[in-house]
Formats: sequence, structure tokens, C-alpha cells
Amino acid sequence: MLPHLPPGAVDAVGYLAASLTTAAWLPQLVRTWRTKSADDLSPGMLAAFTLGVALWLLYGLARGSGPVIAANAVTLLLSLGLVAMRIAFRVRR
Repeated sequence: MLPHLPPGAVDAVGYLAASLTTAAWLPQLVRTWRTKSADDLSPGMLAAFTLGVALWLLYGLARGSGPVIAANAVTLLLSLGLVAMRIAFRVRR
């Protein structure tokens, strides 16, 4: 069991975790853009991940959880960006 933390500290941990896990997708997004290839991304993984993030966003909205909403809103945009690039770069070939 975790020791009792003030609400502000709990939210700070949530926002820090959200920032790190969301930022983890930026290198993949940049790499995909630079190489103009998303062939190394599994379509199944990308679809499942994007749907999961959308559901986490809905959950965060329902619970009113700022860290969950912020992280998943940004991550959903990044994931949709990867989906769009996968489609666009595939069509070019």
C-alpha cells in the first residue's frame, strides 16, 4: 500500500507518467515522417492501440481525471497521425 499523499502530489505523478508515456511515441512519429514508411508498424497493433487509447480517453472524461484525459487526448492524436501516415505512405507506393 502506498503512503497517503496529498491530492496535488498524486495528480503530479499522474501528469508526469502521462507526459512520459505520451512523449514515448514522438520518436516513432518523427521516424515514420522522415523515412516516409510505416511498414514496420503492425496494422493490428496500431488499430488495437488507437482504439484502446480512445477508450481510455472516454474513461478519463467519464471519471473527470485530468491526467488520463490529457495523456490520452494527445496520444490519440499521435496515434491517428501514425495511422494516417501508414495509409498515405502505403498509397504512394
